[in-house]
Formats: sequence, C-alpha cells, structure tokens
Amino acid sequence: MGRKISMISVVLPAFNESETLENTTKDIFAYLKSRKEVFEIIIVENGSSDNTRDIGKRLSDEIKNVKFFSEVLPDYGAALRRGLREACGDIIVNFDVDFYDFDFLERSVQIIREHSDHRPAIVVGSKRTEGANDNRPVLRRFATFIFSSILKFGFGLGVSDTHGIKAMHRSSVIDVERLCKFTVDLFDTELILRCERSGIIVSEIPVSVEESRPARSNLISRIPRTLFGLAKMRFVFFFESIFRRGELKPAKLK
Repeated sequence: MGRKISMISVVLPAFNESETLENTTKDIFAYLKSRKEVFEIIIVENGSSDNTRDIGKRLSDEIKNVKFFSEVLPDYGAALRRGLREACGDIIVNFDVDFYDFDFLERSVQIIREHSDHRPAIVVGSKRTEGANDNRPVLRRFATFIFSSILKFGFGLGVSDTHGIKAMHRSSVIDVERLCKFTVDLFDTELILRCERSGIIVSEIPVSVEESRPARSNLISRIPRTLFGLAKMRFVFFFESIFRRGELKPAKLK
C-alpha cells in the first residue's frame, strides 16, 4: 500500500457567478472542514462582467483556506488549467459554482486514495454512464450525446463523458497538462484524451445532474466553435502520431 494521499484542492472556475459564488464556497468549506480534511478552495474568476471578482477576492481575504486568481478573458478551460497549476493538493476536485456533489467527492477521493497500484489519474463524474441521472433539458442532453459520440468514434474516447465535475490525481496529470493546446470548451476533454492515449487510467462514476439555472454560454453559439475545435484537435493528434513514428520532421502548428 502507498502512502495516504492527504490534501484536497477544490477548483471553482467562476464566470458571472456573483449570485452563487459565496454560498457555494462556504458550503464546500463547511463540508470539507467537517470531514477534518486538509484542503484548499481555489476560485478562478475569468472575464466576469459582474462583481464575481470582488466576491472571490473578499472570500480569499476572509477565509484562510480560500485562494483567488483571476483571468482576463472568459475562458472556462483556461480557468480550470490555472486552478490545476496553482493547486497544492494531491487530489484536485473540479466543481462548477452551480453544480457540486459531495457524494461524488467522497467516492472519487476514496477511489484515488485506495487504488495505489492502479490509481486513476482522473475520475469523471459522468452524466451518461450506467446509473447516471441527467435531468437537464432535452436539447442539452442531445448535444452531450452528439459530442460524446464524436469523441468515442473520432478519438477513441474510453469513458462516456468529459465535461462536468471530476477528480484528478495531480502528480499523474500535471505532465500531461503541459502538453495540452486547447482551452475554452475543450481543455478537460483534451486532458482526458491525452491521458487515455498515454495509457494513463481514466475512470468514471455516475452522477445525477439537474440544471439549477440557465447556462452562462449559449449552446447554439458554442456548437460551431466546439466542432471547429474538435477538427483542429483531430489534426493535432494525427500530426503528433505521425511525428512520433518519425515520418515527419517537426513543424510549428498554427
């Protein structure tokens, strides 16, 4: 048995979350404190037009375990990536300000802590695997199905979902994170794909999801951006696989 992995870092990307950020942060703080965990909560505000930044900064000043960082542009992937890099914990749990699940935290942290020989680098809280309960609107569920199908058949994705809450073993993913080239909607997807392609274990457990408020970004406007990003990622992966086989000399990707 390996040593017990101790510290937990909870990363909260925050974009225009002035109505919920304080309650979410204090709720997570109270829960982790009740478990007698060594922990930190990392808020990464990104491009907000409301007073999310002021609230996050105030929380970090008032609560010892809360850290605050800010990114100029509204970019979920960049915020998550910043949180991963700033985290000090052995285990990083990625929650959304409007969706966090303590049952998932319990199960995923236990999986990472107890499987020292075959430890997953990432445990995904899947909306699509057996036992999951996705109560979001039909259009959003359909979009997730299409996105996941493209990843499965176009990229060989092994798990059923890449977006949403997840737990990560920091030392297992940090070197892979440095290889990632995409942010916005695709950073966590690329990270999971790169882990799987490197033979690093990624597992999933079912979660129940219900939309508590309208999404911050418009689904229709995200579709062409995401499809273009996936096409570009497919090209990047193809180029890298050819280069690894020594069939091409290195060249800069634009």
